[in-house]
Amino acid sequence: MDDRQALCDAYRYLAGRGLNRGSTGNLSLRHDDGFWITPSGASAERLAPATLVSLDGTGERLSPGRPSSEWRFHREIYAARPEVAAIVHTHSPHATTLACLRRDLPPFHYMVAVAGGHDVRCAPYALFGTDTLSAAALAALEDRKACLLANHGLIALGADLEEAVTIAEEIEALCGQYLAACEAGGPVLLSDDEMAAVIERFAVYGRAPAAED
Repeated sequence: MDDRQALCDAYRYLAGRGLNRGSTGNLSLRHDDGFWITPSGASAERLAPATLVSLDGTGERLSPGRPSSEWRFHREIYAARPEVAAIVHTHSPHATTLACLRRDLPPFHYMVAVAGGHDVRCAPYALFGTDTLSAAALAALEDRKACLLANHGLIALGADLEEAVTIAEEIEALCGQYLAACEAGGPVLLSDDEMAAVIERFAVYGRAPAAED
């Protein structure tokens, strides 16, 4: 499948799952000269491969169109994280609720480790589309594959589009579970040692066994 079509399909999938609504959120996918990003004002109904915008590593346009207003943090993440090939940004309900409380997602469940660490940090508030927001997101994403943006939403990263989408969905579900647990009296958090064991297990989880000589 063409990378641009895959990006459009992922955008529609997330909208269908309720992680984005209308023209909220944006997705991007790295290519050799930069990255493809959803356009400003994109909607699931109108998005098509021809409407995606190609930017180079400095943010200069390589194709017609107006990129998402959040293109700066996509550019900065790709520059700082060579292992990242896809970025998903959502305004999903539960993640955004927690972000509006300006709270990290703590280790209340072992699946928090899917984002690469003991927690999912919440970056300080900054105006959307600004270099200040990009810097805050990069700091919150250090050694992580996801972060919350205060009073804004969620960013998820992946080595490919499938991983970025999967992490965005998982963190959204975990945020909902955490908020519910808080209402019920507050969850018991896992220790650093317990989370370290999970992260170690995740490092090999799902990999095919090495071939025997």
